[in-house]
Amino acid sequence: MAKALVVYATITGNNEDVADIITDALEDLGVEVDEVEMTMADPADFQDADICVICPYTYDEGALPEEGLDFYEDLQEEQLTGKVYGVAGSGDTFYGDDFCVAVDKFGEALAQAGATQGATNVKVNLAPDEEDIKKLDEFAKKLVEKADNLND
Repeated sequence: MAKALVVYATITGNNEDVADIITDALEDLGVEVDEVEMTMADPADFQDADICVICPYTYDEGALPEEGLDFYEDLQEEQLTGKVYGVAGSGDTFYGDDFCVAVDKFGEALAQAGATQGATNVKVNLAPDEEDIKKLDEFAKKLVEKADNLND
């Protein structure tokens, strides 16, 4: 059975909702999932997972979650070759070009750590709606498919 670690950062609860949707979708696909708030996680925890998911929010004009800065820096020191990753998070389209910048930055950090992208980044405006839930379910499905293909 594949194992996944879903790490999230949240202020308003929107990103915890994103993480919960992904966790539920992965579990429905037969994946064993741990969901952890970013301040309680360490990037080294991804060593015990087949699928690595990060759900960061983007604060203000493109800022990473303050409580996730150490996690982000430490992530770049990890070696995650053979792991599948996905990044999904919330932001506010009010910030234009800075909308969900943290999603892309965490994705780049996971790629630099040697992980394989399993699904296209998902960016949610504020709280996830019905369409976002469908995108997140598809996101989870693609992660599992990629992990299965990597392990064959």
